Amino acid sequence: MTQYPSATRNVRFDAGRHPRAKIGFVLLATEQTIEEDMMRHAPDGVGMHFTRAAIPDSITNATLSAQADLLADAAATLLPDGSLDVACYACTSGSLVIGEERVFAELQRGAPDATPTSLITGVIRALRAVRARRIVVATPYLDEINSREAEYLAQAGFTVLDIQGLNLEKDSDMIRVDPGFIREFALSLDRPDADADAIFVSCGALRTMDVLQQMEEQAGKPVIASNQAMLWDTLRLGGVNDRLDGLGRLLHLP
Repeated sequence: MTQYPSATRNVRFDAGRHPRAKIGFVLLATEQTIEEDMMRHAPDGVGMHFTRAAIPDSITNATLSAQADLLADAAATLLPDGSLDVACYACTSGSLVIGEERVFAELQRGAPDATPTSLITGVIRALRAVRARRIVVATPYLDEINSREAEYLAQAGFTVLDIQGLNLEKDSDMIRVDPGFIREFALSLDRPDADADAIFVSCGALRTMDVLQQMEEQAGKPVIASNQAMLWDTLRLGGVNDRLDGLGRLLHLP
């Protein structure tokens, strides 16, 4: 075989396309909303990287609990060169069912050089950032998950005035809930300002970011949505403090 030796060259490198931050997300295998939401709103110079952990098209306490053993291996596939800045488990219900402490430990086991976070962590930080203490919560979940979520948020220091779900089990149904319906459903749970400080729409599968700004303007108070909170949390952890318009007041906070 003829040999074609490469010429010796001094290769010139730059910082690549994502010099500002590289953020990794461990998604559910069934997820169909988060990836597009994150890519659509990523600031220039920020890389969004994704991997998936197996789960059936059934969102229950049992199927979410089983994700715990998969997180480390999934996280290990996110930029194994060690350049990842932030690793996030991108499931609201999964992160509260498993618990943040276990989620962080598994993410760090798989991506030891990245700062770990989770979707419920971002939500809690976001609610605190807008100074919300008394909240109403709209979800697509089964009642068994709503009960866990109400307890988790209460333990984090919030007063949950109301939490209501759509009793959907399949992720493939959650991703098809019309954004206009999400807006109407969430706003129907609102209480006067003296009662509810903020509205929280839980679940990364819901297309809440499409109507979030409109919801906040109608409600006249902060609206926190899972993917909006996750975007803000991961960007800030990555050292990116850009203010993004059209996503509620949260994305204007440091």
